[in-house]
Amino acid sequence: MKLIYKGKYSGDPASLPCRAHKPNSVQFKEFDNMKQFAVILNTVSVLLMIPLFFGLYLCIGMRCFDFIGALLSMFVLFPHEILHALCFKKEVYLYTNLKQGMLFVTGPETMSKARFVFMSLLPNLIFGFLPYILFFIFPKCAFLGTFGALSIGMGAGDYYNVFNALRQMPKGARTYMHGIHSYWYMPDAKSNS
Repeated sequence: MKLIYKGKYSGDPASLPCRAHKPNSVQFKEFDNMKQFAVILNTVSVLLMIPLFFGLYLCIGMRCFDFIGALLSMFVLFPHEILHALCFKKEVYLYTNLKQGMLFVTGPETMSKARFVFMSLLPNLIFGFLPYILFFIFPKCAFLGTFGALSIGMGAGDYYNVFNALRQMPKGARTYMHGIHSYWYMPDAKSNS
């Protein structure tokens, strides 16, 4: 994996890395309107966090929101993207636009559905679900619960990618990113790529 920092994302999808399309590739059915997409993802994020914080509240009451855990969830935004990047074998590009709350990686290499799902979920498992579960084992560590709940909620965009891959990609299909969209295709039997 070779991580290349591309700087501030301008909002122009044409500035993102692209590749030659594979024969018979199919674009994922995704949102084209990024503002509408952001509103939906933020709504999903909040809807995910409500039951998570309710679970914390049932366990420890009003101490369910821990300032250190909340702060820690902000500090792992960059490591979150690094974990995504580690799942790429070739070049991967990191973009930021902190004014709009954007930080993401993308790369045009192809990958299996399983690797794409794993790449999408890895940071959420490590920074979200693991600390959240550990909190219930060690309830005195309230920061783990808050950190996990916020991190799980912040993964809404990743869950959307997983949902699309599981719902739209047939068995044996491979996927790649092209600009702002993901595509899937069926590899030919000879090349398997």
